[in-house]
Amino acid sequence: MNAQDFKENYPQFQAPQQGQGLFISFEGIEGSGKSTQIQILSQYLNEQGYQTSVLREPGGTIFGEKLRDAILSSKESLSALAEAHLFASARAQLLHEKIIPKLKDPKNVILLDRYIDSSFAYQGVARGLGINEILRIHHTYPLCLFPHTTFYLAISPEDSLKRQEARGQERDYFESEKFQFTQKLFEGFEKCSEVFNQRIVKIDGNQTREDVSKQIKKTLSNRNLTP
Repeated sequence: MNAQDFKENYPQFQAPQQGQGLFISFEGIEGSGKSTQIQILSQYLNEQGYQTSVLREPGGTIFGEKLRDAILSSKESLSALAEAHLFASARAQLLHEKIIPKLKDPKNVILLDRYIDSSFAYQGVARGLGINEILRIHHTYPLCLFPHTTFYLAISPEDSLKRQEARGQERDYFESEKFQFTQKLFEGFEKCSEVFNQRIVKIDGNQTREDVSKQIKKTLSNRNLTP
């Protein structure tokens, strides 16, 4: 699939209408710096007069957090299709309970750690379901709601592994996968940045956190998404 194929075959996938709040997602393989940049941007936007909501996937709701714990603590292998539907279920509840209500206020900004692009990369590419299958699962509203902008913080699979090892934390369900899985995830996110190139902004995650933050703020300003 390429950008033109997506535009022609999946017109229902759209960002929230103008005049609503701002919906921004952050993507990347493990250790890319998403959480750090979300916190920096949240503080910046609050200073600009916005009300920010920092959420994560899977999670963000009682239902979603229970699914998160069940998936990430699983000691047995789940089928790719089961993974895809579990994440879609948590996502649907998050949209219904948190994101859509908050977007009704134009001063609200949703900052989401992972969203549909993670499903494309993890289950679509790394697990082999295909991007079209993930789109099919998400074809009904509100799952077909795209963010206004997605920041993809790109680091190599090798750097991801080094950063995970430096943390010294116990690895979860996905982090316990072999290195080849991380390589496929990287390929998946790179593919997403090509197919959804109008929405996704690719940023070199190996820059200093200050330089990454500056690029994020500049992008939002250039897209007229901040005052």
